[in-house]
Amino acid sequence: MVLTIFRRVIGIVLFVTILVPMAAYGQTIRVTLLGTGSPPPVMNRFGPSTLVEAGEQKFLFDAGRGALQRLTQLKVRWRDVRGVFLTHLHSDHVVGFPDLWLTGWLTPAPGRDVPLRVWGPRGTAKMMSHLEQAYEFDIRIRLYDDRAHPDGVVILAADISEGVVYEQGGVKITAFEVDHTPVKPAFGYRIDYAGRSVVLSGDTRISENLIQYAQGVDLLVHEVAAPETFQRAGTPSERAKSVVAHHVTAEQAGDVFSRTKPKLAVYSHLVLPTATEQDLIAPTRKTYSGPLEVGEDLMVIEVGDKIEVRRPARSSP
Repeated sequence: MVLTIFRRVIGIVLFVTILVPMAAYGQTIRVTLLGTGSPPPVMNRFGPSTLVEAGEQKFLFDAGRGALQRLTQLKVRWRDVRGVFLTHLHSDHVVGFPDLWLTGWLTPAPGRDVPLRVWGPRGTAKMMSHLEQAYEFDIRIRLYDDRAHPDGVVILAADISEGVVYEQGGVKITAFEVDHTPVKPAFGYRIDYAGRSVVLSGDTRISENLIQYAQGVDLLVHEVAAPETFQRAGTPSERAKSVVAHHVTAEQAGDVFSRTKPKLAVYSHLVLPTATEQDLIAPTRKTYSGPLEVGEDLMVIEVGDKIEVRRPARSSP
């Protein structure tokens, strides 16, 4: 009798122990940096793309080069991604989209069988329409020969403006304009879920609007440009100045972090992707002393009661 009661008590304790982490996990936002690079093709930093998982929902922000490969490394099924949010339409942020869209429709069998939703700045719906025309031959053959599901290749694209653009299942996604002149509009995004908050800067100079939207956020993922990388690459000085002027330097980003006071700041979309921690950390510390990470591909940030960072395992030489 005593042994039976003891077993029941132990069972209840184990049950509660298992439930608590699961419940905690359900109340987190998980951010995975799929690609932290910029236009130059390098193998360690793919094109800009970020996976955000809030509860049971998964979203992709930008779809740069290699986004599908990174999702595959994570064993995330493309058909489980609710939709794609584009910050702007520069090629390095969208060049991976046709692969995500079409390969995700076909594989792994069965592929996606529902339309894919895409949100982005003015011109997004037009771009998606042109992509459907560009791949019309392949789509027609796949429908006839591969018997792919006809709904899975449909793109439901929407040109958005600043404000709440998605709100479902406790997840709220807000687009806000940033300053990536002459690209207008360009957006950053704020994701809110279960009292947690994440802001993705998109491409921007110092933006007062971003500073407003990112006040006190749990996690701020911000782009950064390192002038030293252009010098090492031998880029003509006028060209280097022009590119850097479209972004923020590490010292400028530090000022943004000091004003917004995130629980954690993370650099992504490194311009150029050869930037090192030495290029970025020291200048940031001139203006910001808080928690800071230099992002890398497949880095995971769990935003819950506390913020945990997991760097990808490195293979042995």
